Amino acid sequence: MPEEEKKSEDTKVSEDTKVTEDTKVSEDTKVTEDTKVSEDTKVTEDAKVTEDTKVTEDTKWYSLRVISGKERKIKERIELEITRSEWKECITQILVPTEKVYKIRNGKKVISERNILPGYILIEAVPARFTGEMVTTIANVPNVIHFLGRTNPIPMRQSEANRMLGKVDASKDSGEAMIEPYIVGETVKIIDGAFSEFVGDVQEVNEEKKKLKVIVKIFGRGTEVELNFMQVEKQS
Repeated sequence: MPEEEKKSEDTKVSEDTKVTEDTKVSEDTKVTEDTKVSEDTKVTEDAKVTEDTKVTEDTKWYSLRVISGKERKIKERIELEITRSEWKECITQILVPTEKVYKIRNGKKVISERNILPGYILIEAVPARFTGEMVTTIANVPNVIHFLGRTNPIPMRQSEANRMLGKVDASKDSGEAMIEPYIVGETVKIIDGAFSEFVGDVQEVNEEKKKLKVIVKIFGRGTEVELNFMQVEKQS
């Protein structure tokens, strides 16, 4: 066989061998990538299972009776205990149900908060993980009286919890309520506007629009005047 032909065949064999090796490397790379994708998918699925398990761990609300007027301080003490003892995954929320209220003083709107459920604090916890140690620690906080159910706390019925939480949400959505509402027939003093310093009787109250209709006497005749809550004050 001529040398040139032999060299050509050797070159072809070498190229074929290279193609085969490149193909093998490519296939090995693909297998490795497929394995990585499979492992990543498994990690993602495992993470999802963990998250789903966490979400499905139901919580319940418990009622804690306390000394009225001390609710906020007690809430702070319980939250400190939960943080110190690393119980946040077991006791998820401490709630003092309140609503915003206001009163008019010297023509100014003074806003404050009022307890919807005086003498009680609501505690949200995972029943299966709410241990006797946690119950005892909370019950021993100063000014706490006891749980509903005492040493074996009884969770609130879901309908009852929803009703109470609904009140709190409704209070947030509706804005402030008047702590000393105006009553039809009572006497008020006008402190702003054209009829300032006049005294009259409330004829109508519109709580939604925060307006009043007041009858004032002008030259001996009763005249109806529409005013907003900020323009009048109660007569002491």
